[in-house]
Amino acid sequence: MLEKAIKGNILYWGWIFFLLAIIGVGAGAYLMQLEHGLGITGLNRDVSWGFYIAQFTFLVGVAASAVMMVIPKYLHNFKAFGRMLILGEFLAIAAVSMCLMFIIVDLGQPARLMNVILHPSPNSILFWDMIVLNGYLFLNLLIGWVTLQSERKQVAPPRWIMPFIYLSIPWAVSIHTVTAFLYAGLPGRDFWLTAVMAPSFLASAFAAGPALLILLGLIVKAFAKWDPGKESIQALAKIVVYAMSVHLFIVLCKVFTAAYSQIPDKLYHYKFLYFGLDGHTTLATFSWVAIFAGIVAVIILLNPKNRQAENVLAFSCILILMSTWIDKGLGLISAGFIPNPMKEVVIYTPTQPELLITLAIWAKGFLILTILYKVAIGVKKEIEV
Repeated sequence: MLEKAIKGNILYWGWIFFLLAIIGVGAGAYLMQLEHGLGITGLNRDVSWGFYIAQFTFLVGVAASAVMMVIPKYLHNFKAFGRMLILGEFLAIAAVSMCLMFIIVDLGQPARLMNVILHPSPNSILFWDMIVLNGYLFLNLLIGWVTLQSERKQVAPPRWIMPFIYLSIPWAVSIHTVTAFLYAGLPGRDFWLTAVMAPSFLASAFAAGPALLILLGLIVKAFAKWDPGKESIQALAKIVVYAMSVHLFIVLCKVFTAAYSQIPDKLYHYKFLYFGLDGHTTLATFSWVAIFAGIVAVIILLNPKNRQAENVLAFSCILILMSTWIDKGLGLISAGFIPNPMKEVVIYTPTQPELLITLAIWAKGFLILTILYKVAIGVKKEIEV
């Protein structure tokens, strides 16, 4: 089936070469990091996790969101998702691959990854994060490829694959829960020290992932001339709006707890996040944009007529992606470290090499996704002829 990835028009190859060019530029920046270490990044003594880990956190949620189609399809026999399910599983593969790449670059030297394998520490959350992420990647590769092969042969998937499909459901929840525990288990970081960290992660994941999947479905429909199905798109849109509503509610609960209790250690972080501290207000602007974009998207999508209009639906999904990316991919890490335990504001700003490496990893993810989608849609079209 992979041969379908090497056949395409000028637009397809132009997109591939565009991604390769970004990867090439990012590779140059990564060589610089290999030579000089994490000193080329904006990380410092007070802010030891930055843009790399923030992207990892956001993308784990995108990967976990595939479960929102697996559950209706296999537990409730919702057949409409059968047409689009493979796109969700392949999106999960690309997202987990990016997560693993972000962890590797954050370690500074790739060889340090071997410490986790050669000297395993079961009491470390990072150890369990490695297991769940690699396990989820394996499950989606296996399930996606076997089901696509079965579709090509126009036969039912083999029975032995079903246990793996059912196993992928709790496994998807576990990858984002374990990631949330990376933060919620740190007693010295008041901003992250909350029992609703994992539910908050899952709610934003189930909004961001399906929103991205809807956009990808509409792009595939426009450029690859293959319709993922109106019923599946509309069902995903309902999932997006309710998940986003829960996410915004949890954000409100966390802000209320900090504001009403007036606990200084928690309040400082929220002041920095939404109003700025010591004259540093850049992140506050992003935070309000995230809240505004999320609320507007929910208001739009609550109306069924808006969900049925593809251009309005696409605009709302972009707003949701913007809102959740700012929340997880920008604000969560910075606000957790700033101010530091001494109540001092030490600002972290990603450097140019850091941004180029990040961009290159995103490009690698989209390259993986493009190739997988090219194969999947090629098979779907072959069957439908």
